This record gives sequence, C-alpha cells and structure tokens, in this order.
Amino acid sequence: MKKFTFFAVFVFSMAVTYAGGYRVSLQGQKALAMGHTGVAVINSSESVFFNPAALVYLEDRLNISAGVSGVFSNIAYQDTETGANARSDSPMGTPLYLYASYKATDWLTVGLGVYTPFGSEVKYEDDWAGSHLVNNIDLMAIYIQPTVSVKLSDMWSIGGGPIYAIGAVKFNRNLNRTLTDLDGNRSNVTVEATGISSWGWVASTLFTPADNFHIGFTYRSKIELDADDGTATFQNIPNSPLTPFKDTSIKAGLPMPAEMTVGLSYDFLDKWTFAFDFNRSFWDAYKSLDIDFADPNIPDSENARNYKNSSVYRFGLQYDVTQMFTLRAGYYLDESPVRRGYFAPETPRNDSNNFTAGLTVNIGSHLQVDASFLYSHFKEVDASYDYYFENDVAVPFKGTYKTNAFVPGLGLTYKL
Repeated sequence: MKKFTFFAVFVFSMAVTYAGGYRVSLQGQKALAMGHTGVAVINSSESVFFNPAALVYLEDRLNISAGVSGVFSNIAYQDTETGANARSDSPMGTPLYLYASYKATDWLTVGLGVYTPFGSEVKYEDDWAGSHLVNNIDLMAIYIQPTVSVKLSDMWSIGGGPIYAIGAVKFNRNLNRTLTDLDGNRSNVTVEATGISSWGWVASTLFTPADNFHIGFTYRSKIELDADDGTATFQNIPNSPLTPFKDTSIKAGLPMPAEMTVGLSYDFLDKWTFAFDFNRSFWDAYKSLDIDFADPNIPDSENARNYKNSSVYRFGLQYDVTQMFTLRAGYYLDESPVRRGYFAPETPRNDSNNFTAGLTVNIGSHLQVDASFLYSHFKEVDASYDYYFENDVAVPFKGTYKTNAFVPGLGLTYKL
C-alpha cells in the first residue's frame, strides 16, 4: 500500500521550515530597536550581520556586541465549520548573537559573527485536528561568519566574507487522520536531523556622500542545506502488510534563499537619526522538496511549496538624549512568502506588522547595555493547505489563524 497516507510529503519540509516560512529577525538589539534597520547605520559590530562594509568606519579599535532575545509566541487555530480549535504551546525561544570587530589599520577591519537567524519551537495538543500535518517542531540554525571590511576612500567601502551554516531539527506528526495501533494510540513519525551544514557568502558596500548621510547595500547568498543521514522513527504502527513503516534513514536537500537589503540613514538636528531598509528575500528558490527514504517500501516524495519572493519594509528612529542614554523606536512590515493554498500550521505566518522600541545605556566609556522590545502582530487569515493526500485524494486542511509574538531582548557592547 505504497500510496498509504504517509507518503512523507510533509515530514522533512516541515522539519526544516527555517528555510521556508519562519524568519527570525533578531540579529542585534540596537538594530532591532530601530525596526531592525542597520544596512546604512554605523554604531557597533552588529554591522557584521547588517553591512560588513560599515565596520571599517567604527571609531573603536575593538568592538564586541553580544545579546539574546526571549521569544514568546502564540498561535490560535479554529475551523468555523467543524468547531475544531487549537492553541500552540510554544516554549520560549532564545535567539542569540555574538559579533566582534578589530580595526587592523585605518583602511582594514576584520570581524566575526555567530548568530541564529532561523529557529523556533511550536507544540500543539496531541491528536489535534491538524496532527496529521504537525504535532510539534523544534528547529535551529546557527551562522558563523568571518568578515573583512575595506575602506576604499572616505566615502566608499566594501566588505563581506564566507558563511558557515549549521542546522538541526526534530519534528513529529501523525501518519494520517485515523490510523492507530490495536490499543487506539495514533500512529506517528518523528524525523530528526543534526549536523546539517553548508557554505554561503555575504557581500556589501557603504557609500557616504555626506557626513550625515549613508547608503548601504548587502547581499547574502542562497545556502543549500543537505541532510544525508537524517532518521525517521515510527511509533504505534499496526502490524500489517498494509502499513510497512519501519525506522529508516532519509536524504533531503533544501535551499535557504538569497536576500538583498538596501537602505539609507540620515543624521539630523544633531541628536536624531532616521533609517530605512528595504529587504527582498528570494523565496522563489523554494519550489519543492524531494525526500529520499532508504527503506524501499516507503516511496520517495516531492513536496511542492512554490513560495514567492517577499519584501520587508523597515523604518527606524534614534535619539541621543544625553551622553548616557540613547532611545530608539521603529516599525517594519513583513510580507509572507506563502502562496494561497500552501498555508501549513507548522509555520502559520501571514503578513505582519512589527513594532519595536529600545534604548542604550552607556556605563562608562567602554561598556553599553542595549535593550529592545518587539511586538509582532500577524494579520488574521482564513487559509488552507491543499496538498495533503490520502489515497491519491486531496484533503485540504483549512481554518482561521491568529498569531502574535512578544520579544524582549538584552545585549552588551564593549568597545576599546
């Protein structure tokens, strides 16, 4: 019964959705407080991520920034036709970052960044209405990025470097909507992969036509993540020739799409800075996901996603209150890459409005405490996933989703 519901259509695609529908924009407390703007802002080693070309203009010989954020998210689902409803139990996520830059000469600065741009944990109640799509997911990606920044003139610099990406994931779902063992326990599968790694690169430039005006550009390449030794573990499988599901290994590949950011910053009235970033993520690289099961009794599968390119519009404002305090606020509109009919509950994100605020406290001349707060409100959406099949018949899963997130963050910046 090779056409049996499982077919693994979702198993790995949901397991590594950090390359699909859920982007964690928490790469620096200073930048986040200003609406996650930073491609044209010169203020700390956070530029390792936002624009490596800006590092060479830092006044400090040594600049180290580190921080962590607490992500408190909530997903509510309801099917108004059947009355089915569920609410995710999402433990606190803790994205973190560590950046360092060192000015070797007046025209050369080197840097290093370690940060977590993708990752989340979502848990639904056991055997909820969408358990055949997802029960829980725990995913993480860590980027390690050495960086070089070169000043070509007082007005123009370039920067960039390689990126080493490391990923891990654990995902569980029921095999279909009804299958159980003799004791009535729902049949399910857990897919796990660790040590997934690959290489990419980042390149950037910064143009300063005036002392108070900067224009920045950063391009981050697509990264292909290939899992060659993932595992699929089955539980509560009936002992029948019609259910030949045994623990096996899997292979799968997934593109992490390229992204481009361009923006500007403008200093005015001595103490104010305005920043704007436009980010374009090239999600159209994520068309489908092929899964190869080592067990020949489990058919290989293709999982169509057909994501579309999406944009983020970011606005930030900074005010230097005194030499000790700096205040920041911002807003950004984040478009979803998910097309109509492809809305799955493991990453139920729609277009979102995001409001940010924060401050920096200077403790002496070498140490800064950076704090930020983000509130993300995702537009309520009636949506469906139309590509789940049972016995070659499409069984759409639809409903209304409400999603929001609260994200406080704290960081330190040391400069010398």
